Formats: sequence, C-alpha cells, structure tokens
Amino acid sequence: MDWIIGAVCASMVAGAAYAKKSLTLSGCLAAIMMGTIYYGAGNLFWFGTLLLFFITSTLLSRFRKDRKQELEKSYAKSGNRDAGQVMANGGMGMFLCLGYWIFPHPAWGYAFIGVMATVTSDTWATEIGSLSRKPPRSVLTWKVLTPGASGGVSLLGTFAAAVGGALIGAGTFFFSWIAGVEGLGLLSWIFVGLAGGLAGAFADSYLGATVQMMYRCTVCGREVEVHEHCGHPTVRARGWAWMSNDLVNVLSSVIGGCVAIGLGNILAL
Repeated sequence: MDWIIGAVCASMVAGAAYAKKSLTLSGCLAAIMMGTIYYGAGNLFWFGTLLLFFITSTLLSRFRKDRKQELEKSYAKSGNRDAGQVMANGGMGMFLCLGYWIFPHPAWGYAFIGVMATVTSDTWATEIGSLSRKPPRSVLTWKVLTPGASGGVSLLGTFAAAVGGALIGAGTFFFSWIAGVEGLGLLSWIFVGLAGGLAGAFADSYLGATVQMMYRCTVCGREVEVHEHCGHPTVRARGWAWMSNDLVNVLSSVIGGCVAIGLGNILAL
C-alpha cells in the first residue's frame, strides 16, 4: 500500500510541476519514480523532506524571475528541470532510502539530510544570491566576479544557503515526529541540516571555481556553463571535460552527507 500511496502522491506533485513547466517530461517521469521509492521504501521522513526541497526550490526559481532571466542563460540548468537535474538533486537520496529499506541504520538518515540540505542550500544560494545588489566574489581568491559566475559567493547567497539547510533540518524533525521515527531533537536536526548544507554548498562553489567544465561566450566574453550564449556557440574556457554541473552537484552532496553523518553520530551520543 505504501508503494501505491507513494506513486499516487508523486504523480500528483510531478504532474502539477509538469503542467507549470517546472519539470520537463523526462523530469516529470524521473520525479514520479523517485517519489514512489521515497515513500514506498521509506516513509514521510524521506518523502516529506524531498517534497520540502522541491516545493521551496520551485517557488524560489519563480521569485523575481524577470530579474534572473539573463543570468539563467549562463546556467547549464534552469528552473525547468529535466531528468538529469532531478536525479542529480534527488537520486543520491533515493539510493540512501533504498539502503535504509534493506539495512535500517540511523546513518542512512543522517546522510540523507546532509544530501538534501546541500541541494537545498545550493539552490537557495543561487536563486536568492543572484538578486544581491553587490557582485559575488571568488570562493578561491575573493576577487569580484560577474553575477552568475561559477565559484562565486555572496553574503546574501550564503545567508540563503544557511536558511535553506536549517529549514531542511527543521522539516526533518517535523516529518520524523509525524512518521513516528525516533531520532535527534529539533535543534540537533537544524544544526545537522545547517552544517551539512553549508559544507555542501561551499564545496559546490569550490568545485565550480576549480574543476567544473566551463565555456566562454565569444560575443560577450562571459564564462558560462552552456554550449551556446548570445546566439553563438561557446568555446572551452577551463575545467575537466567530464566534470559537468550535474556531477559537481553529486560530489558536493557527498560532502554534505558525510558532514551530516559525522555530526549526527556525535549528537546522538
């Protein structure tokens, strides 16, 4: 029955997102599969946290969208998420959920919260940070960068990342309570989400500034993540050819998950 409930709920949410053009068709199908597993193999602790990330991130992507349209042209992924982005953001959590289903242990849950806090913090930092009146600075050299540049951080974006991670932690406590899952207290969960989210978000910025594959627009000269900008093909600027934006998201999620496991185990003592 849990698998059926998961499939129905996931289909409703993903279908609505597809109708609003927040998901492509492939993204919609991936979200249905993912949501079904999150609830079927897990419970509200897993499914609710995923839903919290998805709803808040979707709403933020639409917040002051007119001011962010130009910057979105530089990103490999925009608010209209495809299957690749859906899996990059929630795929790791899905495998952690399956791991918990096969071999229940609190570490799976800690890692999951670190992963979800990371993708939430990173998304919030991008969506809110792009509205900052002050230009971002390089996470490596602290030099001023053009808005939207990979590897850039701002005070507003960092604050948004912290709030996003803390929200995931608070939501975790709430969903655990409803599902009857024993775990950490409210403040402990908030701290795990906050620390894991910030660690993962800064790891994402670091990887974006060092090894992520980036391109340069031959018209405006801006460094971007896409193969075409200003109506013309871009040229390779730096980074490893295989280090895509999705892979950077996965690796930063691993880091956020590891931080959360360590903190979760310490706070559970």
